[in-house]
Amino acid sequence: MILIVDSGATKADWIALDEHGNKLFVTKTLGLSPEVLTKEIIRERLTNNFELYKHRKEVTQLFFYGAGCGTERMRKFLGDIFKEYFTSARIKVKEDTYAAIYATVDPDQQAIVCILGTGSNCSYWDGKELFQKVTSLGYILMDDCSGNYFGRQLLRDYYYHKIPEKLASKFSDEYDLDEDSIKNSLYKEPNPNTYLATFARFLIQNKDEEYSQVLIRKGMQLFIDNAISQYEQAKEVPIHFIGSIAYYLQDELQQVFKDNGLNLGKVLRRPIDGLVDYHKSILFDDE
Repeated sequence: MILIVDSGATKADWIALDEHGNKLFVTKTLGLSPEVLTKEIIRERLTNNFELYKHRKEVTQLFFYGAGCGTERMRKFLGDIFKEYFTSARIKVKEDTYAAIYATVDPDQQAIVCILGTGSNCSYWDGKELFQKVTSLGYILMDDCSGNYFGRQLLRDYYYHKIPEKLASKFSDEYDLDEDSIKNSLYKEPNPNTYLATFARFLIQNKDEEYSQVLIRKGMQLFIDNAISQYEQAKEVPIHFIGSIAYYLQDELQQVFKDNGLNLGKVLRRPIDGLVDYHKSILFDDE
C-alpha cells in the first residue's frame, strides 16, 4: 500500500493506492506540522484516524508533503514518528512546496509557486530544482496574505475600532471575541496560527465590503513585495497558487496581479489530486 499525503497546518489529505495505482481509500486528519506539534499530538492524530490505524502495518511507501517541513531537523523529527507508526514503510518527507509544484507545474516548466493557506510561502522552480530566497520565520513575523495574517489583522482592527460598525457587529456575532478567550487561544492552546486562520472565513464571506477589499489588497501587495518580488523572473514566468485563501480570493488576486504586471497561473484549493497523478506517473508508467 502506498500513502500520499498533503498536509497543511490545519488539515491533511491522505490517499492510499494499491501496487497498481488503484485508489483504495481517501481520508483526512488534522494537520501534522512538526513546527508546532509535539510527538504525542502527532501520534494521537494518526491513531484517531480509523483507516490509518487499521492499515498502518500494510503501508510500504509513504510520501508526505507538509507545512513546517522546510528544514532537515523537522523532516527527520516527523519521519522518525512515521517510521514508528508505519513499521513496514519507506518514508519520504518533503515540505509542502513540492506538493504545490508537482500539482501545478508542467514538466520542465519554469514557474513561481506560492502557497496561501493557513500560512504562506513562495518558491521558484527552474524546471528541475527548487529555490527559496526567503527563510520563513513563521506566523508571528511572516506569512503575509495567509489565513493567519488576515485573522490577525481582523482581530487587531476590531480591537482598535477600525472595522466599520455594522461589519464589526456582524463579526462579533459570529465569533467569540472575548479578550480572555482570544488570549487563551493564542498563548495557552496549541496551534495559535490555525486559530488565527479561522477568522479569515469571515473576510472571505464579506469580501465585497469596502473594508474587506482594502485589507485583502493590502495583504496581497505585501506578499508580492516581500515574497514574489524576490525573484528576478517574476514578470517572465507564470505564478501558480495553492491554498484556500488564493482559491477563494482569486478574483482579487487576478486584479492585483494585473496592477503589478504579473502573470497569474493555476489557482488550486488543494494539490492532492495533482500530487497523486504525479506519483502514479512515476511509479506506474512502466506497467
